[in-house]
Amino acid sequence: MGGLKVIFKKELSDHFSSYRFLIIFSLIWMVSLLITYMVGVSVREELSGMAKPKYVFLLLFMSSGGFFSFIQFVAFFGPLIGVILGFDLINREKNEGTLSRVLSQPIYRDAVINGKFLAGVVTISIMMTSIVLVITGLGLKVVGVVPGLDEILRILIYLIISIVYISFWLGIAILFSIVFRSVTTSALASIAAWIFFTFFVPLGAGIAAKSFIPQTESDKTEIILKQLSIQRSVSLVSPVSLYSEASSTIIDPTKKTTRAYVLMGPFEKLSIERFSGPLPISQSLLIVIPYIISIIAITSCCFAVSYTVFLRQEIRSL
Repeated sequence: MGGLKVIFKKELSDHFSSYRFLIIFSLIWMVSLLITYMVGVSVREELSGMAKPKYVFLLLFMSSGGFFSFIQFVAFFGPLIGVILGFDLINREKNEGTLSRVLSQPIYRDAVINGKFLAGVVTISIMMTSIVLVITGLGLKVVGVVPGLDEILRILIYLIISIVYISFWLGIAILFSIVFRSVTTSALASIAAWIFFTFFVPLGAGIAAKSFIPQTESDKTEIILKQLSIQRSVSLVSPVSLYSEASSTIIDPTKKTTRAYVLMGPFEKLSIERFSGPLPISQSLLIVIPYIISIIAITSCCFAVSYTVFLRQEIRSL
């Protein structure tokens, strides 16, 4: 594909040399270290004088330590990485006139959008990988526990899910950068999308559940379960909920389902001891694979829309 390598190298260089990337990377790096240190100290104090249980290393990612867990931090604030990397990738060059000069060279239009998106994904991958490696190193130092093979595989899968999740928000930001000519408007639209999916969708899910299934005096347990089912179904419209469900389940081997509550009958109670131990990674993957596929699908669809709009827009205007 003509020009893809050139665009990719240029965008990758721009990302790593920009002050805003260095600022957001430094902030996320410092917050991640703070969370990991707090969790590590808490785990070390709790397990002092005791034999280290299995999967204790994964507590660095899923325990809050009095603040919030690393998984929750990435779920809520990871989208800002994609937004900051992509909200002005197209319209800034349009306004400066550099995009038309680039396309006047022997470079295909699709190479421009592909190169920009790939450079953003690689930047996100390098950022997240470095943060996870730093957390792992700090965890080894503070907790003094070496992760096993199963724990390493779970962390790797979680890392891949996180990269795809943040890449979705990169695609959203690029789409707004194509649609809106103003950099300010595309930035505000990206932030608005983040706020909507992160805060308004979960709030609306709870309201919708109570509206469809009103509370009554009779059979409260069944009503609560129906409300939770509706609330969970509506909340899965948000990529934040998809990511949170997938990442928390893959990191926590003791989590047998993505549901918050499970109603057990007599046969389930009799056989619960069979499933009291941690799940192997293959079983955890079977639980979260629909969520992983959904995240990959919405990321691909978002980029496909950006790709189509960019090609048609450029063909008409240049």
